[in-house]
Amino acid sequence: MLGPVILAASRSDRMRRLVSAAPVTKPVVDRFIPGETVDQIVPIVRDLTDQGLELTMDVVGEDITTPAQAEAARDAYLELIDRLKPLDLGTRAEMSVKLSMFGQALDGGHGLALGNVRPVVEAAAEIGTTVTLDAEDHTTLDSMFAIHEELRKDFPQTGCVIQAYLFRTEADARRLADSGSRVRLVKGAYKEPAEVAYQQRHEIDKAYVRILRTLMEGEGYPMIGSHDPRLISIGQELARTAGRKLDEYEFQMLYGIRGDEHLRLAAEGHRMRVYTAYGTDWYGYFMRRLAEKPANLRFFARSMVSKG
Repeated sequence: MLGPVILAASRSDRMRRLVSAAPVTKPVVDRFIPGETVDQIVPIVRDLTDQGLELTMDVVGEDITTPAQAEAARDAYLELIDRLKPLDLGTRAEMSVKLSMFGQALDGGHGLALGNVRPVVEAAAEIGTTVTLDAEDHTTLDSMFAIHEELRKDFPQTGCVIQAYLFRTEADARRLADSGSRVRLVKGAYKEPAEVAYQQRHEIDKAYVRILRTLMEGEGYPMIGSHDPRLISIGQELARTAGRKLDEYEFQMLYGIRGDEHLRLAAEGHRMRVYTAYGTDWYGYFMRRLAEKPANLRFFARSMVSKG
């Protein structure tokens, strides 16, 4: 099981330096993170939307240690929203945010994160779009859900992410489905202990299907975050069984993974949203992409061999 090893490496300063310094790293990272600045990412947004795809935009960065850094993260999203405004994309380009970037882990972090994310949600609403709160490790979730509930009082389209591998998620899904929330369901990409999370892939997959059924049968808007062909097919069948129209749910996949499938689903009339990250602090995001799927790690390894 290489996934836990890679996740541990994602928190290692030594590994960060080694990976960042490797000559092969940048071209491989570019597969998953197509730019470091707003100027670089806006043409990507135009290109993907011209192909009939939708986006959720993530400004990468996780090592927030001061309130000033949290405010800088907020301002980076506000700059992105300002640059998207002339494109008039509406909900075809939304934002994904990690509350850790907005100071959630600092002293007084819950209030700090809420105070920093609210202007981003307000600005997104002004250009006709919305924000989804990404899930992080299980110790952060009570705060995330409380912030989500608070934001939805004024901005009901604010979404959140739930992770199938956590034992708590089936109950969270029922609550969110009953309240009519937008919910992205993913398998989960953090190393979690056996006390709180399924450890075996088949258990996670079964939980994913149970939770997705709950979301499809509920009052909210399900967002199927998976590259797994079997789960994509099951998601389509669950949507049909629940009587959902094509615009009453969507698929979400990461930029750089299964691009042909993005286009195939969009051509069939599905809403297909590409999770598109950009920024300079890419290391943690990149390592989780490697941990999630063996094929990603093989891609990186082959690149290192071919460039060596």
